[in-house]
Amino acid sequence: MSEETELLDLDAGGGCASDEPFALRVLGDSMEPEFKDGCIIIIDPVANVESGRYVIAEIDGEYIFRQLIQDGEKFLLQAINPGYKVVEIESPSVVRGVITQRAGARRKYHKHYD
Repeated sequence: MSEETELLDLDAGGGCASDEPFALRVLGDSMEPEFKDGCIIIIDPVANVESGRYVIAEIDGEYIFRQLIQDGEKFLLQAINPGYKVVEIESPSVVRGVITQRAGARRKYHKHYD
């Protein structure tokens, strides 16, 4: 499944306070092999946003899961899978949360991103 972008449907009123961590299921292959289709990611909406971190960002009212890269004065949202385009953003202010943990069916697949 190779597309230009892969967007998420994130229900902002999902029952969590805006500063509470929440979980999402990864859909698609844009972030493989690190995040496989179907794995669960934990997002912290108040974590430090830094280059190299995996993030959920809001672009034109849609949500996207990518790695934030700072290249000089530019900020980019980059998929791990090279079949997806890089999205340039004006600033990290579009980031709505930082991925802090990955979970899956097997314990060996669990990983923390601090």
